Amino acid sequence: MLLASLSLLAVLAAGFAGYAHTRTEDLRDMPAARNAALTDTARTSEVKGTVGQAVDAVFSYDHTDPRRTDNAADTYLTGKAVGQHREMLARVRAQGERQKLVLTTTVTQSGVEVIDGDRARVLVFADQSNTSTAKGGSATQAAAMFAVDAVQRGGSWRIANIDTFNR
Repeated sequence: MLLASLSLLAVLAAGFAGYAHTRTEDLRDMPAARNAALTDTARTSEVKGTVGQAVDAVFSYDHTDPRRTDNAADTYLTGKAVGQHREMLARVRAQGERQKLVLTTTVTQSGVEVIDGDRARVLVFADQSNTSTAKGGSATQAAAMFAVDAVQRGGSWRIANIDTFNR
């Protein structure tokens, strides 16, 4: 009787061990467990910092030095984002010299949604100030919210897509 009870207990323990191992593997395989934004604070901080710096630079424009915005775009943008940026700033560039425009963008908050290998998605909140220094010019301020998809190339993060949620 005792031997039968111990044998049954051993079988149950082995069954539970198999079940626990399977559940553990399932949990490790969940998407959230693979999201480095939730587990790697140093990498998350790196992505957040680089993307913030990039957004500040590529979405700022000064009519006295438009090349600075072009250089920022060359440094921080890749793929689809290059054309998106060109399109977004086309009106500012067209009116820039005539209205003596200065556009300043400052990231106020950002959050890294996901980091998966060499790809990341970042939600960005920014303040934008648009000032016309021409005679009779004016200044406007606005808030902006958008997401960027970034890719890591050659050890640095570059913006590959800009999602303004206009669908």
